[in-house]
Amino acid sequence: MPMLPNQIEAAAAPTAASPELSDRPRRRTFTAQDKLRILAETDRAAEKGGVGAILRREGIYSSTLTDWRRLRDAGTVGAPVPAKRGPKTAEPNPLAAELALVQRENGRLTRRLVRAEAIIDLQKKLCGRPLGSTAFSFLAASRRKGEPPEGGVCFSAPHESGDSY
Repeated sequence: MPMLPNQIEAAAAPTAASPELSDRPRRRTFTAQDKLRILAETDRAAEKGGVGAILRREGIYSSTLTDWRRLRDAGTVGAPVPAKRGPKTAEPNPLAAELALVQRENGRLTRRLVRAEAIIDLQKKLCGRPLGSTAFSFLAASRRKGEPPEGGVCFSAPHESGDSY
């Protein structure tokens, strides 16, 4: 059937989008009261086709009605809220705080061990030094020669001032 000129113009001209309509349709949500009201109506619907008429009027599917009944029977009828969509947040691990504490202490003890090993190495090097030399002159000499000289006194106990060598 051929189109008339006014029909061609009407078909070719784009219609302006209504500012009230959104670009993307939104999912319908029902409050707890709406869900309970619809469930009560469908429970009272005794005549043939009564439940189908309610479902068409409300714009829901029978599977949605089944889900709502399951929620009501499970005892969550006070607030039958659909499951939150999107990625689920992980529950915090109850041992996470303890793990962080143990890791901090492990780091502290590791640093303390490195310091103690450095002191022990220094004491081993000082063990072969003569009694009158200082640690600084010993370190300078050991850097030049590579090895401490033989024959000296070991400092293994703390000094009277409380410092350890």
